[in-house]
Amino acid sequence: MPLVDMRGLLKSALKENYAVGSFSVANMEMVMGAIKAAEELKSPIILQIAEVRLKYSPLELIGPMMVKAAENSKVPVAVHFDHGATIENVKKALDLGFTSVMIDGSHLEIEENIKITNKISSIAKLYNASVEAEIGHVGGSEDGSKEIEIQVTKLESAKKFFENTEIDALAVAIGNAHGVYSGEPNLRFDVLKNLQNNIPIPLVLHGGSGISAEDFKKCATMGIKKINIATATFNSVKESVKELNKKLEDYDYFKLHETEIKAAYENVKKHIEIFGSSNKA
Repeated sequence: MPLVDMRGLLKSALKENYAVGSFSVANMEMVMGAIKAAEELKSPIILQIAEVRLKYSPLELIGPMMVKAAENSKVPVAVHFDHGATIENVKKALDLGFTSVMIDGSHLEIEENIKITNKISSIAKLYNASVEAEIGHVGGSEDGSKEIEIQVTKLESAKKFFENTEIDALAVAIGNAHGVYSGEPNLRFDVLKNLQNNIPIPLVLHGGSGISAEDFKKCATMGIKKINIATATFNSVKESVKELNKKLEDYDYFKLHETEIKAAYENVKKHIEIFGSSNKA
């Protein structure tokens, strides 16, 4: 399958009532593991990287790898630039072939958020790329380095934003948080239901790592069509490498390589099965 636009993936998910996993990657092994899981389960997926991760995975290196992996995949794969903080890097991602971008103006006043989102939309149109934006504050920061209070998405703000932009997907805050949850996630399904009934585009759940399978499945039937997973995959890789170090006194690089691929594969596979996108490619 060729590299695809995220817009089409989410429209299909909306029509058939499942969610597409959007999996953060940081190296070649994570890319390979994610694609392997998607191909095995015949599922569409989204590969993504957030701007905050670029200090570890430079966009000019990780970006072409993600795009090429999508182009060579047997299943539809979109490539998404997540939580863009600068127009410069959003544009760079589009130039590299990303088919979807997000500019995160959720920390701004709504008028400013609308303004910067429309600016990105006008640029993305030149590439026929999808645009995601966010209303409300998802807890924490994408790299887990900051404590950011959750601000649940207000319906009136979401409606105003939708009516004044041309976005393809809207990330909402319903009690979800980036990174590791300090307690049991308490999702506001009452808020989500109101958003689903009034915002006629796919909704996005950030901070997916740590949410229960039952809550994921419920979200997938209530308008959430893109679910972001980052920390769970990073932790899966970390723990697998720790176990490898315990078991072997000496091993070559390729054993490490295989372990990272397998760990990413297992976590992506688990979430695809929960989200209901198996056999939807």
